[in-house]
Amino acid sequence: MCSTVCETPLECLDGALQALAGQDLKSSFGPAMLERSAVLVRARNRLDADLARSVREGELTQAPEHDGKASMASWLRGHHRLSQGAAAQIVRNGRALESLPVLAAAAAAGAVSPEAVSVIAPVASAENLARAQAQGVDVAAIDAALTDAAVRAPHTELVQVVKHYLQRLDPDGEEPDPTEQRSLTVSRDSKGLVVGRFVLDEVGGEKFQAAIESIVQACRPAGDTRSRAQQAGDALVQLCDNVLASGSLPTLRGHKPHVGVLIDHEDLMDTSPGAGAGRTTFGGIISAAKARWLACDGAVTRIVIGPEGQPLDLGQTKRLFPPHLRRAIEVRDQHCVFAGCDAPSYWCDVHHVIHWIDGGDTCLENGALLCERHHTKVHHGFRIERQADGRWRTFRPDGTEILILPRITDEPVTTRAG
Repeated sequence: MCSTVCETPLECLDGALQALAGQDLKSSFGPAMLERSAVLVRARNRLDADLARSVREGELTQAPEHDGKASMASWLRGHHRLSQGAAAQIVRNGRALESLPVLAAAAAAGAVSPEAVSVIAPVASAENLARAQAQGVDVAAIDAALTDAAVRAPHTELVQVVKHYLQRLDPDGEEPDPTEQRSLTVSRDSKGLVVGRFVLDEVGGEKFQAAIESIVQACRPAGDTRSRAQQAGDALVQLCDNVLASGSLPTLRGHKPHVGVLIDHEDLMDTSPGAGAGRTTFGGIISAAKARWLACDGAVTRIVIGPEGQPLDLGQTKRLFPPHLRRAIEVRDQHCVFAGCDAPSYWCDVHHVIHWIDGGDTCLENGALLCERHHTKVHHGFRIERQADGRWRTFRPDGTEILILPRITDEPVTTRAG
């Protein structure tokens, strides 16, 4: 029941939504929330269908001209702050529902989501309807069949069904150029985190997923509590590490691509985190702690800056762990030495067990292989230690040791004949 006295359906809808928003959900039992969510999903589908129907009518009657807009899509973007993609989807859905009455009825009843309508919408484009008519296709039967799939089948299966229909409708159509379908946008959010969106064709997407999955499956250390999304994110960074370390990328203005950080010497040597102390090549702002982590197996160049910001002196770039020393550490350690991890050596950085800032030597005894994930862990409180017998041990920030099965102890093992 709505919380206001209403005279029109829209007023009743507004009142009902106010009443829903005022309900206390904390006292409800779990199954009640499932039932509530199911009802709301159906209501949302019905609202989206009616919105699409209204937008289509506005398009046919040139309603946006009333507000000085050229199209319903621009009106939705400008007056209601919708994204370009969301506004375009509503317009497409409205056109599709007008041409596919069975789908429109199912959407109005709440049985079909706006996402499903969007998948089916290309079937109702003027071009595809003309093709169907030319080939004697019964569009009403297609409407019924696709609506049934939208109601009963998983979304991924609906995508395949629609794609199969469109391919058969135009079997001789020109094969799209996959490079024209691909896009990648990268930006930074308010916290400085790099965020992005990419679109890949089927083949490019398969290559991307195969590369990421190979690293995800190869790096599953004991006690791994990361979510699937976190594993994939770490795998993407590891993939970049592997390619950058291989030296096979094209040169970038005369230099091999690398991660660069500009940081004051005092900030680099300071043991405090030093938020916002370093600036990366692509404009990121990082802490001094992150800069020290990157420098652990990197190259350091000393640049003396004058009082007006001009470089006065450029020192020689020094690789902290030179190639011959790295090879020796790789032969000794074979893989990441963090407990439970067997990431291969070519995934790993060489870490100073005693940090070079704290006086640790760059030598075989003070080096250890750590993969990108566990190198980060060691720079955030975890600790590794090499025993006299060559065995590595790993300790949590609270000092307890990470033990894996079979748990190796210093106790002598005795056996008894049965």
